[in-house]
Amino acid sequence: MVALEPDPFLNEFGKLFERNKKSGSLSVTMKRTNMKPRNTRHPDTAAEYRCLVRASDGKKKITTEISSKEQGRFQMSYATILRAHMDALKKREKSKKPVSKK
Repeated sequence: MVALEPDPFLNEFGKLFERNKKSGSLSVTMKRTNMKPRNTRHPDTAAEYRCLVRASDGKKKITTEISSKEQGRFQMSYATILRAHMDALKKREKSKKPVSKK
């Protein structure tokens, strides 16, 4: 797993989309964490929570940590990349159900 800064993560995330455009899948997970070990008995209430973002296409895994201060800017860039690469989705086939007349 490759740990990256937020901006290089977004660049690599776009490349993962390009690599899997014709066939394949891409999974993304986001998790809130304070990056403390689990075995601490008294959790620190003043700890700053961060967002751990991971992306994988089955072959390559990338990850980054986002602080609460840069969360808004990251989400805007993340949403832009998602909108730009969602055109390769397959359209759902709708089944035609007979309409009953009353």
